[in-house]
Amino acid sequence: MDGDDGNDAGGEWIWVRRPQEAEAASAAAGWPVEDARPLKVVFASPARYFTDAAPIGNGRLGAMVWGGVASERLQLNHDTLWTGGPGNYTNPKAPAVLSNVRSLVDKGQYAEATAVAYDLSGDQTQVYQPLGDINLAFGEDIRYTNYERYLDLESATVNVTYNVGEITYSREHFSSYPHQVIATKISADKSGALSCTVSLATPLDHRIRVTDANEIIMEGSCPGERPSGDENAFDHPMRIRFCAILYLQMSGANGTVKVLNDKMLKLDGADSVVLLLAAATSFEGPFVQPSESTLDPTTSAFTTLNMARSMSYSQLKAYHMDDYQSLFQRVSLQLSRGSNDMLGGSTSAHSPDNISQDTVVSDCAIQMAACSRLNELSNSEKPTVDRIVSFIHDEDPSLVELLFQFGRYLLISCSRPGTQIANLQGIWSNDTKPPWDAAPHPNINLQMNYWPSLPCNLSECQEPLFDFIGSLSVNGAKTSKVNYGANGWVSHQVTDLWAKTSPDAGDPSWALWPMGGPWLATHLWEHYSFTMDKQFLEKTAYPLLEGSASFLLSWLIEGQRGYLETNPSTSPEHYFIAPNGKKACVSYSTTMDMSVIREVFSAVLLSADILGKSSTDVVQRIKKALPRLPPVQISRDGTIMEWAQDFKDPEVQHRHVSHLFGLYPGHTMTLEQTPDLCKAVANSLYKRGDEGPGWSTAWKMALWAHLHNSEHAYKMILQLITLVDPEHEVSKEGGLYSNLFTAHPPFQIDANFGFPAALSEMLAQSTGSDLYLLPALPRDKWPQGSVKGLKARGGLTVNICWKEGSLHEALLWSGSSQNSLARVHYGSHSATIGVSPGQVYRFNSDLKCLKSWPL
Repeated sequence: MDGDDGNDAGGEWIWVRRPQEAEAASAAAGWPVEDARPLKVVFASPARYFTDAAPIGNGRLGAMVWGGVASERLQLNHDTLWTGGPGNYTNPKAPAVLSNVRSLVDKGQYAEATAVAYDLSGDQTQVYQPLGDINLAFGEDIRYTNYERYLDLESATVNVTYNVGEITYSREHFSSYPHQVIATKISADKSGALSCTVSLATPLDHRIRVTDANEIIMEGSCPGERPSGDENAFDHPMRIRFCAILYLQMSGANGTVKVLNDKMLKLDGADSVVLLLAAATSFEGPFVQPSESTLDPTTSAFTTLNMARSMSYSQLKAYHMDDYQSLFQRVSLQLSRGSNDMLGGSTSAHSPDNISQDTVVSDCAIQMAACSRLNELSNSEKPTVDRIVSFIHDEDPSLVELLFQFGRYLLISCSRPGTQIANLQGIWSNDTKPPWDAAPHPNINLQMNYWPSLPCNLSECQEPLFDFIGSLSVNGAKTSKVNYGANGWVSHQVTDLWAKTSPDAGDPSWALWPMGGPWLATHLWEHYSFTMDKQFLEKTAYPLLEGSASFLLSWLIEGQRGYLETNPSTSPEHYFIAPNGKKACVSYSTTMDMSVIREVFSAVLLSADILGKSSTDVVQRIKKALPRLPPVQISRDGTIMEWAQDFKDPEVQHRHVSHLFGLYPGHTMTLEQTPDLCKAVANSLYKRGDEGPGWSTAWKMALWAHLHNSEHAYKMILQLITLVDPEHEVSKEGGLYSNLFTAHPPFQIDANFGFPAALSEMLAQSTGSDLYLLPALPRDKWPQGSVKGLKARGGLTVNICWKEGSLHEALLWSGSSQNSLARVHYGSHSATIGVSPGQVYRFNSDLKCLKSWPL
């Protein structure tokens, strides 16, 4: 690998790229160029906890940078490192149990049906595993000053700097998607001042060796089964194998590198050092047993490493930034309180001494906040933990911008074409027994992970989800046939790397939920509705949608009310009180079931019209079934009825809001078409309350946005931006950690994605024919602002600028000749429009089209 110490003939590489579409359109419209605030997650000290570390990732290979001075830790993950192997996701005994459960439900014996339904459960998922750590040891008791650590969202790099005496040390880390390596550069501003020991470690079964080419090679394997009791999972023959190779390249005339204990590298007297980490596993797909894999992870890792080290560090970084910024810079967001709210931030400082007595902040949080020099720094330069603590007072809009863009950064970093789906923690986990196995949960969490991909202009990041749905359809067809005697394919509440489709083990309130696959299938139609990619609709989306609809047509049965019903049926993770006073969770035709089924059926009908498949048997059966589905009902207290009967709710502030799916992310409830149902949705949200885990808060924020209630949508922002102390976590209370990871608690990444999706819904909403501008803008909180590059259905891109709380101008354009946009709305104003592909349309505050021009 070529160094960067003056011998790199190319010098510093800088890509010069054409402006993004959104910026080009704004420039052509004469919009002023805004001085963007820095988008940095800032830390005042090294990490003490996992949730203080800074995440980097390329979709497959991730790291958490802890930023220590005496010792640095990069905690590593690889997206295919899981326990186990392909499983049998069928239960031949299930049909008899299903018949019994249905009979009990028909008799109104819901508690008894719930007890019997345990026998419909399957096995637990497999478990996501950490890859290990890069450990750097610089010495002991190092006295340092001027410490800085930050994650720069604009460049997707983590930087650490500090002084030891008069020497400045710096580190830079990034995870490259083009070259599939984690790259680190460590340097000092004094020649020969850099010395450290470099090593790899992992909690998994492994061996480590060092070559004379400055390579540390760590080879090992995952447990063959999920950890349980005293069993030795490493004895199981089926194991994913892995290899991680760390390569060290030194600069400095007098520097030396030697091997320690055959496991570490000792660097002395260097000017700088570049570390490259490549990793691979033997995972060959969800249907291949690890013992039968033909992949050699060591060969794969060396192939990747050799490609990367043929380039200089500056070249690697240039390719990395060009790739990353081509996605990240598509959308910009500026929020301002008014003319006095300058871009640098002008809010008063809130030191720990000034925090209200009514604000609950732990001792740990106070200590973290006390580290900062609040009076000296602008908001964007303050440690992010301080900004979270003070948000209850200053409501700094730049922190909202940062959290919005942080969600987009994370999605780019953990889900890219060719990788696995974002799991419950994205790709970042440091535990061999992570919470909920870090397994994807398709009863809200997995879906929320991908909510921002379309409106926030990252559609490519959704590709792993479609690949995964394809795998689910294969396993799910077996589960559907054997367990339920049904056609099509099914998937339930939780899954894993191996595309598990059978019910989870345990309580049927979560395990017995065959709507996971159908809900995921709705993402296929949404992708088409945003991108208008007909080939995707025909080749990928429609076959999977049709298979999901085939299952649903089989799952629906004649009910006692004359409707087609689902039986058994649950509302995710929520119990009710049956008429006999007993707790139960199994009944029939929950509102969530019916809402998801309507979405899938509607998507199939719309797709069939486009593709000329309206005469098929499945389509004809759907047309007959749709009018026979039970309608959404309003309960006695004016809320949306969650179950088919108005059962008593023992937990009225339950975290799930599944029965409101029809408003968002579904489309069967709207203010225009179903005002009475929307009023009941609002009543339901008031009854549920504002508190809940992070993902619940983000979902409620989006729901309030679709009710055009900007005040309550903003209230959910206040609810989410509260500091969580890792030492004193309170389950299901939500909030943010110091690194902006969202909390259940513990850490779950879903709300990091739900937040930008919900914020985008506050600023723009769309159907196939209508576009709504600023439908839930909190005008008193953000009276000035702009957003550029949001996507809307119909292949539209939207730029919006507002002043004094009102729309100032909007630009929109479409790259598709298939778009069906007919109307644009703002407040009480509406305008009819036809959009030609490649033309930019400029609207004023009255929705008058001022001009149009080619993009």
